[in-house]
Amino acid sequence: MSNLTIALDIMGGDYGPRSSLPAAIEAVNLHDNITLILCGNETLIRTELEKLDALQHPRLQIKHCSEVVNNDDKPSTALRCKKDSSMRKALDLVKSGEAQACVSAGNTGALFAMAYCILKMLPGISRPALISSVPTEKPKPVYLLDLGANVTADPETLFDFAVMGSVVAEQSQGIENPTVGLLNIGAEDIKGHEDIKRASELFEQSNALNYIGYCEGTDIFKGKADVIVCDGFVGNIALKTCEGIAKMIIHKLNKTLKKSIFYRAAALLMFPVLKKLYKKMNPDQYNGASLVGLRGIVVKSHGNAKSPAFLAAINEAVREVEKQLPEKIAARFAALKGQQLALDNEENDPLCSPCNK
Repeated sequence: MSNLTIALDIMGGDYGPRSSLPAAIEAVNLHDNITLILCGNETLIRTELEKLDALQHPRLQIKHCSEVVNNDDKPSTALRCKKDSSMRKALDLVKSGEAQACVSAGNTGALFAMAYCILKMLPGISRPALISSVPTEKPKPVYLLDLGANVTADPETLFDFAVMGSVVAEQSQGIENPTVGLLNIGAEDIKGHEDIKRASELFEQSNALNYIGYCEGTDIFKGKADVIVCDGFVGNIALKTCEGIAKMIIHKLNKTLKKSIFYRAAALLMFPVLKKLYKKMNPDQYNGASLVGLRGIVVKSHGNAKSPAFLAAINEAVREVEKQLPEKIAARFAALKGQQLALDNEENDPLCSPCNK
């Protein structure tokens, strides 16, 4: 495998370096072909790396940043006024080609705004989407998008999401002609609002999608479709509900098994089964939603991600670099449009205007 470089926003998230640095060390030990650029406060990073006996690791590089994007920062303020933040520097490294991917657990809105303005969209795509896999009853997961990058989405944007989701499923799981469903309040044609109905018509009319119709919330776990499409408002609620259910089941199971000696003895006998179940349901292994549609790879880790979860996000970035995901998505849209698409220019987008302090 060829060498690759990933930029990490070390300061982002609820735990900052306490979760991101141990994950970074584990990642370079796990992958002998990656170099990680650690973006953040150099003094703090050096201090923490010294505690972890990793200060001299040859594949851990430090990029000093004097600012941090806070969780309560408005996206527009973070974009325009925090140009020396760890999040911004990580994205700048992707834009310059010094890194092939960025991973951050920071402010989602700020990351979206910065990525949109710095990296720009792939030709033919108007909005990026957050996509992640969710476990199902079947051996393979389902890919759900959008998970919060766009609170609303018109039918044409939902169609773009479906195409991007299909490419992700193909590349990540090796699924040929993945099935696509549209998340709705019912499976009947009469259900849903007008935008959903119009989107369904677009999906049905396109030869680019293997569309199977509407999916309900319960269908997510059944694995009815390989890709399920929705707007970011619905998708974010659906994802966090899934994670909450998984954590509740794990908590209840642990609590029950500790109630008596009999249960603890039974747990020892069932340990291989319980371990397999925990591994399948643990949300940490699915951490790392990808912001697809951009001209670079950006992986968003949960804000409350601890070290194992942040490592999962780094691993996702590695997979996407190796699969050359943006190039595959761009090729699919170029083929879909049947022409060479012009590069977008966001220079006049008010969101991307300079800071007016």
